[in-house]
Amino acid sequence: MTVTLRPATDDDLMGIGALHQRSRVAAYSSFLPAEALADPTPGAMGRYWVERVGWERDDHRMTVAERDGRLVGFSYLGPDDDGDPDTGLLNAIHLDPDERGRGTGRELMIDALDAMRSRGWSRAVLWVLAQNDSARRFYERGGWTPEGTRRDEHFGPVVVAQVRYARPL
Repeated sequence: MTVTLRPATDDDLMGIGALHQRSRVAAYSSFLPAEALADPTPGAMGRYWVERVGWERDDHRMTVAERDGRLVGFSYLGPDDDGDPDTGLLNAIHLDPDERGRGTGRELMIDALDAMRSRGWSRAVLWVLAQNDSARRFYERGGWTPEGTRRDEHFGPVVVAQVRYARPL
């Protein structure tokens, strides 16, 4: 019944891809059309993570959450994309849809913030879909605040706005 956090291994990445796809569909289906969520497939998402982690292994960190030996969530962090040496970027927290509301996301966020502090960063940032009210509330409860910076991102055939959040470490 307890959630365990551990570093991700290469053997986890295809499962992380499948979980990531399930998480996206569950979290975004209320405001994105089905065609925007149909691709990538779980397998393609797994291959994406295999490739990305291969490139970013030296300066990024992926943590998985397991409940009773089953993968239920993950976080991914690394340096800020803007190159600020004092800032870390929380790239992702994703949960299996059945895991939402059980405290696992909070545990992953606390772990990620601790990891960022241990790397010497004094500030953390993240990007969240502007229409993802649930995620925005989650991050705001965790001490994150919107910075006022926005960007557009392609989600399949749809362009969606993202909002940048920040918090001190």
